This record gives sequence, structure tokens and C-alpha cells, in this order.
Amino acid sequence: MTDLLAGLWAGGSEPAVTVAGHALHREELAGRALAVAAEIAGAGAVALHATPTAETVIGVVGGLLAGVPVVPLPPDSGPAERAHILADSGAELLLGAAGTGADGLPLVPLDGLGAAAARPATPPPAATAFILYTSGTTGAPKGVLISRQAIAGGLDALAAAWAWTPDDVLVHGLPLFHVHGLVLGVLGALRVGSPLVHTGRPRPEAYAGAGGTLYFGVPTVWSRIAADPAAAAALRPARLLVSGSAALPVPVFERLAAGTGHRVVERYGMTETLITVSARAGGERSPGYVGTPLPGVRTRLADEQGRPVPADGESPGELYVRTPVPFGGYLNRPAATAEVLDADGWFRTGDIAVIDPDGRHRIVGRASTDLIKSGGYRIGAGEVENALLAHPAVREAAVVGTPHADLGEQVTAYVVADGVTGPELIDFVAGQLSVHKRPRLVHLVDSLPRNAMGKVVKTRLADR
Repeated sequence: MTDLLAGLWAGGSEPAVTVAGHALHREELAGRALAVAAEIAGAGAVALHATPTAETVIGVVGGLLAGVPVVPLPPDSGPAERAHILADSGAELLLGAAGTGADGLPLVPLDGLGAAAARPATPPPAATAFILYTSGTTGAPKGVLISRQAIAGGLDALAAAWAWTPDDVLVHGLPLFHVHGLVLGVLGALRVGSPLVHTGRPRPEAYAGAGGTLYFGVPTVWSRIAADPAAAAALRPARLLVSGSAALPVPVFERLAAGTGHRVVERYGMTETLITVSARAGGERSPGYVGTPLPGVRTRLADEQGRPVPADGESPGELYVRTPVPFGGYLNRPAATAEVLDADGWFRTGDIAVIDPDGRHRIVGRASTDLIKSGGYRIGAGEVENALLAHPAVREAAVVGTPHADLGEQVTAYVVADGVTGPELIDFVAGQLSVHKRPRLVHLVDSLPRNAMGKVVKTRLADR
């Protein structure tokens, strides 16, 4: 593995990173990050107030240069969540702008350290780069240990898959405390050596005015751009649009293709595995599919009893993946690690997928919420959601299974729509899919609950 931050030292006159209009040239970014590295050297871990700012990038790079694990803190996290992450991670310092609440930890002011020139020794490849916390949907958030070599290998595979080079200009406006916005969206650019323009917030007009060649977004971002003809047209000169963090609805894929001239590249990954499956820049891009495994990655499907599920393009099963460098486990949770990672390196994702004979993967959803067992049938929520979204009156849709005395579970939809009734939508889906897949209950709602990455939080749908 070469230097994880190889592109940082590559030179060039253009800014390495621009965040919400604040430009950092490579020399300034390196100097300020080296000052951070000198300040935190020897710490066991440091927390980072991960706002969408240039200072966050400086803090991340400083931690990597020092070989100190960085623990990104979501800026909107509540007191209980922050307290848990800080205590669980063992963070000894907090990196943030002057005046940032330090939660009882010594504050290292990222905007007040100046610059330094001395480069510390490069940490070993197996060293932990980040402790990234899961969303905590099934209990307290767990700290995921991500190594430098896992990041380097994953980014190199994506650079090859997407033909990503220093000649690109990457644009995104994603949060800087997740894999998508932070690892891919910051470290990817610094490793490849391509300039990064972070828009601060992912507004359509900001993407339209950024002048990039490579754009990252989540489905919510792409849906809004597809609905804005001027913003969509402004992306026509781009080279590649990439979508991730949640399934891109087929109607959004098609509207975006019509408006931008681009068939979006979709990819799939998790905090624990980073990105494992992706469509290719020079290959087929099919709506509803996230592509094929990256080099060195293996996948398989299994049913609830662990028995193999065929890759026939029809049969859903839980997706297992094996990566060249498995994640380092959940911090302080060996039992939880053993539940998802076996001795051979197979990781149980908890996601339901379908794999066709050509190896193309389609993600149906989470096993816990998106595989509906109704009347002896196994129904993927994502397929029903795409059918609902094909109706011109429907703006958003989420489908779950709810208890039913006879069927076990019934297909239940929560829909944001105008000028259409629940029975009309039931009939519409029944006309597109097998009749047993139609919703038996449709709730028309004003909005769907979403997290910071734009994913629908299905456990909160009943609140609507």
C-alpha cells in the first residue's frame, strides 16, 4: 500500500479541497494537518466535530498523519448519543473550531494551530484509521474499526471501476461523518489527487454551479435534481454521476437520465465493509441494480437457515460478502462481531438481495424490515416501492410488512402523493406486479421520516 494520502503531496495549482466556498490548497492543507498531527500525537483516539467545513477535512487528515484513530461526531447528535460515542471510543481529545463544546475533553482548536512542516512516520497499513459509529437502529451505536489498508484497497478498486483520475473534479454535499461523504468523498479525492468541491449542503443549484466531472449523491439529492430541469441540464457536461447509501428508485434513475443525459452508476456497501459492489464507468448501468462485485470481493446469498439461495435473478436471500481486508470488528463487542463475521471472513450484511446469472446485484432492502413474508410468499419491499413510484401522482413511498391474522404479514405502504386514493394505488401496483405483491393497506402521509443520509427510517413509519 502506498501512502493513503498520496494525492495530497502531488502538487498542482488548483485547491485540493473547497468546502462551502473555503478553498484549501495542498500546501495549506498539509501544513495545517501536520500541526494537528503534532498536537494529538500519542493519543489513543480523538473525536472530531464533523461539520461540513474545511476544518473537518484538516482534522481528518491530521489524525491520519498522526496515526491516531479519528471518531467523527455527527454535528446534530443528541447529548446521550454523543456521550455514548465519546465514552465507548475512549477519545482523549476533541477536534473542532474554537468555541466548540468539548464535552469534558480537552479541545484542539482546528482554526488556531497554524502550520507545521515535519512529517511523522507513516503508520502501518493495519492501523485503525477511523472508529465509525453505526446508526444504532438495533441498540446503542457500535464503533466500527476501519483500517488504513481497507480504505486504501477499497478506494483503489473504486478508482479503477469509475475511471477516477486526477483530472476529475469531485463534487458532493454529503455529511462528513459517514463512509459516503468522508471516506469516499474526502479521502477518495485526496488519494486519487482530484480536487474536491464540497457544496456545504447538497442543494440542486449548488451541484449545478460546481462545474465538476464526478458527482456523488444519495437518492434524495438525485430526486431533487431530477425535479429541477435547470439543475439537471447543468450536469450534462459531467463525466459520471454516482448514487449510493440507499437504493435509487427506478423512476428517479429514469428521470435523471432524461434530464442529465447520464445513466447513474449505483454502488453498494456498508460501514463495516466499505464499498463492495458497483456498476462500472464503462459498463452496463441498469436501473435497480448496484452492479457486480469489485475485484477481490466475493458475495453469496443465504436463506434464514443459512442454506444457499440461487443466483437466478429472482430468488431473494440475505447477502454475505467477503472482502480482501475484513473490518476490525466492533470496538469492545466481540460477541456482536462474531454474530456478523465468521472465521473465514464472510460478513453477514443483514440486507436482502437478488443476484442474476451475470452477477448483477439488486438490493431488496433490510432483512429486518424489507423482506415481507405474506401468505407463504417472500416479497421485497423495494420492488413494491418502485411500482408505487411509477405512478405519476406519487412523490415518495415506503413499504413494510405489518401483522395480519391470516397472512402472517401484509404489504403496507406509506405514500406521499397528490390527487390519488389508496385503493387506486393498490390497483395500480396489482397491474404491474404479481397480485400477491400489491399493498393491502395504503397510508397517505405528508412526509416520510429520514435520517441524515436521506434513508427512510422505517421503524418510525408507524408514527405517521
